[in-house]
Amino acid sequence: MDCAEYQEETLEKKVCIVGSELVDNYTVYIIEVNVGDHKWIIKHRYSDFHDLHEKLTSEKKIDKHLLPPKKIIGKNSKSLVEKRQKELEVYLQTLLVRFPVAAPKVLSCFLQFHAYEINGIAAALAEELFHKGEQLLVAGEVFLLRPLQLYAITQQLRLAKPTCANGDAKADLGHILDFTCRLKYLKIPGTKGVVGTSNIQEDRLPFDLSVFKSLLQIEISYCDSAQINGLPSLKPTLATLSVHHSTTSMKDIIVPEATEFAQWVPEGVDTNCPVTAIIPTWKTLTTLDMSHNLIACIDESVKLIPQVEFLDLSHNELFHVENLQHLYNLIHLDLSYNNLAVLEAVHTKLGNIKTLNLAGNRLETLSGLNKLYSLVNLDLSNNKLAQIDEIKPIGTLPCLEKLSLVNNPMCIIPDYRTKVLAQFWDRASEVCLDHTATTEKELDTVEVLKAIQKAKEAKDRMANNDKKISEDPRQSASGGALPLLSHPSSSSSNLAALPAPQSPTLTHSASSSQGNHK
Repeated sequence: MDCAEYQEETLEKKVCIVGSELVDNYTVYIIEVNVGDHKWIIKHRYSDFHDLHEKLTSEKKIDKHLLPPKKIIGKNSKSLVEKRQKELEVYLQTLLVRFPVAAPKVLSCFLQFHAYEINGIAAALAEELFHKGEQLLVAGEVFLLRPLQLYAITQQLRLAKPTCANGDAKADLGHILDFTCRLKYLKIPGTKGVVGTSNIQEDRLPFDLSVFKSLLQIEISYCDSAQINGLPSLKPTLATLSVHHSTTSMKDIIVPEATEFAQWVPEGVDTNCPVTAIIPTWKTLTTLDMSHNLIACIDESVKLIPQVEFLDLSHNELFHVENLQHLYNLIHLDLSYNNLAVLEAVHTKLGNIKTLNLAGNRLETLSGLNKLYSLVNLDLSNNKLAQIDEIKPIGTLPCLEKLSLVNNPMCIIPDYRTKVLAQFWDRASEVCLDHTATTEKELDTVEVLKAIQKAKEAKDRMANNDKKISEDPRQSASGGALPLLSHPSSSSSNLAALPAPQSPTLTHSASSSQGNHK
């Protein structure tokens, strides 16, 4: 279809000069531009209008007399400014009528369509990629696209229109589609609040990611998860997915299709329950970072990411560690700065974990960590651990090398470091506590503490043995084994059981016993 023959269903465009202000002895006109529901403010002095008009008359054969003439005397007088304001508004409105579908580049820049209006945004991006796209792809760097740009691309593709509606080959949408098909690293930084001088809220703009066919890594921030479409289309290639300040649920990101089905299961899972959908898993995803969201639970959607090795759920609102048993390959887990207070039998969910970050929670005990035998790095800083004895559950972990307890109540205990290291017994020299290597002096102190501890344990064992003996109902007041023989009914049997060398003493005891009996 020829561009000239195409009639687009365009959004209504309006322009209005709403006021003016004096800046450094010249008048600046305040212009409000409206395209559909979006509007924004721009500011221009008369000389900007004059430059625009010069270019339009040269390139587009605009009537030279359309722009109100320049004034030298009294140019800043109130009456002249008000008169010129109305004339300049008519001038801009006439230009919009003259170019209803696609504004010339010079007019688009003047009205900042390249920043706020979907045709201008897409055209500006296409031209940028026409010049730099191949270079960017070869460099393999992360490319940044704003949600507003993705919204513009999505809207352009939704419309049945030519890819070069303004007739400029450099602004052809095909340059964008070719680039997105081959791009590997993408970052989408949204914003909270409005964009620039407009009323556009980026986190409320829907966009579609299905135009990306080769992505290995994507990072999304400040975008409402409900507006992110096409995420499942990234499953064949994506290795790293990062989403921040965008969701209250893991499911909304990992399995957005779930909203369409009452019952679903991951592919490859046998079930006897009726299901309405079988959802493909993320076969290549090894890193998932959903930190800095408002996630309250680790839901069943993790079944769809079985290959994940690195999982970051820090700075959320988690109260429990659950469902992670489905992540058989998980080795790095960050649950810092959540609301965790209790860790019960976490080894049943984190069997092969090597790095665990639990900083900034509400932990008072570590009893649930005693069987994480693969654990190498453990961060427990900024919790509520008050007693040295709380370290005992992790003191026997055979692989633990790095431990952080910074900013816990126990840190104010005298000789805190050596008392903690002593809990690791013969492995004290292998543990780096609070990012500081253990010194020889500390190891010497640890040896002393270990000796004291062993002596105390030996004393406790003896005390326990004595207590058991004293509580034996068969003992008499004289103590020892002999009172067992003093009872008449048991004398003969005890004599028969004892070795021969002891018999004289036993006979004497027996005679004495008989004498006493008589």
